[in-house]
Amino acid sequence: MQYWIPKALAVSVLVSLSGCSVFINKAHDERNYRTHEPVKAPASLSQPAQDPVYKMDVGQYDNNPEATNYRPPAQVLTIAKGSWVEETDKQARIYFDKNDGIADLDEFLWDTIKSVLADNNAGTSKEDKLLGIIETDWYSIIKTEEGFWWWGDEVNDDLEKFRFTIEEKSHQRTASLRVELIDFKGDKTLTDLLKQQLEVRALNQVVSEFDYRYRQLEVDMRKRQGIISLEMGFDNKGNAALVTEQSYDAVFDRFSGFLERLSFSIVEINPDTGLITADYTKPETSVWDSIWGDDVAQLPIDEGQYQILVSKTKEGGTSLTWMDDKGETLEPGTMNGLQQALEAALIQRGIKI
Repeated sequence: MQYWIPKALAVSVLVSLSGCSVFINKAHDERNYRTHEPVKAPASLSQPAQDPVYKMDVGQYDNNPEATNYRPPAQVLTIAKGSWVEETDKQARIYFDKNDGIADLDEFLWDTIKSVLADNNAGTSKEDKLLGIIETDWYSIIKTEEGFWWWGDEVNDDLEKFRFTIEEKSHQRTASLRVELIDFKGDKTLTDLLKQQLEVRALNQVVSEFDYRYRQLEVDMRKRQGIISLEMGFDNKGNAALVTEQSYDAVFDRFSGFLERLSFSIVEINPDTGLITADYTKPETSVWDSIWGDDVAQLPIDEGQYQILVSKTKEGGTSLTWMDDKGETLEPGTMNGLQQALEAALIQRGIKI
């Protein structure tokens, strides 16, 4: 008597999975389209008066049951810092302003394009650095696996050739990048809209790479600007200290903020003596901190209160003398481990003090 239960369950699952094919939406079926005929009065009544000025013909609708894929023109993405477009521009073009850290904007753009082509395994048929022109060999800007072809007919990748043109302004603070489709072969018909979409897609790949490369450059700049040159040395009294070439004002103004990022709680700052008093608590770490990059470096010192004396050195730099809560200078071995941990934290975080 129970043999029908598995079959009933199987049927119900099949029906639920194939619901879109069982319950067909006929809202846009051609049989549902109706035209609006004029009002027809009964034979015993006269037809309503109608002003010929406002008379309209009965609407006729050409219903096409075949689905049509309409897509808007692609949009140039100005996601990179310093990038912008002209609203009335009909070409696939973007402008870049020279950001801090970029020595040669023309060269930076050139290297970015070559990096994108390398990612696409695309060669070049022409490279003219003087004119700022790169013409590519055949490659596919849109791969089949990006679509939804696995339940339909097999579709071959279209192949394209592009020309990238860099035009730098005479003041060398702004440069434009233009992309042109110079050849195409594939199963699709190359319309003006498809041409525009392919050109903008190729351009956006370069914009994304430009953004990525400049973010890396910013990290490197922050690393160079931070107190990464902390070295073991001595203060003016001969005590073991951490020494940097940066000025006293630059270090003292920002060092307390750096300590707070390393699990210190600032107790007191005395600008007259250059003494910073802070409590240190070892941070709690978890696997999620390492995944999201939020892990805080643990310093090779015990929890408790410390005093950091910021002083000018005879050479014009700054010394950081670390003392415990009793004012005793930390031992050279502890200072050496502290120096390595602080320098690693600065490099890892790219912190600018």
